[in-house]
Amino acid sequence: MDIHSVIIGPHITEKGTILKEMNNQIVLKVAKSANKVQIKEAVEKLLKKKVIDVKTINVRGKKRRMGRFQGKRPDWKKAIVRLAPGEKIEFFEGV
Repeated sequence: MDIHSVIIGPHITEKGTILKEMNNQIVLKVAKSANKVQIKEAVEKLLKKKVIDVKTINVRGKKRRMGRFQGKRPDWKKAIVRLAPGEKIEFFEGV
């Protein structure tokens, strides 16, 4: 898998912000077929940061209704990446 297709983008939530401030971790949306080794290599090469640990979570899409029709949001994969001490990634600082 190409390293440019592994990381889809940041997943910015309240919990992600707390993880960034307290534990120096970032939360990313990644490709469903990506594994921990590929995610670590992609972060180190694309973002040029040292990675200590990667945790992955498969998130199931929620069921949604529009009147009498029922649908489902797509499933996706989330990665929580712990950076080395002193490393920092600024996504939306100062907004």
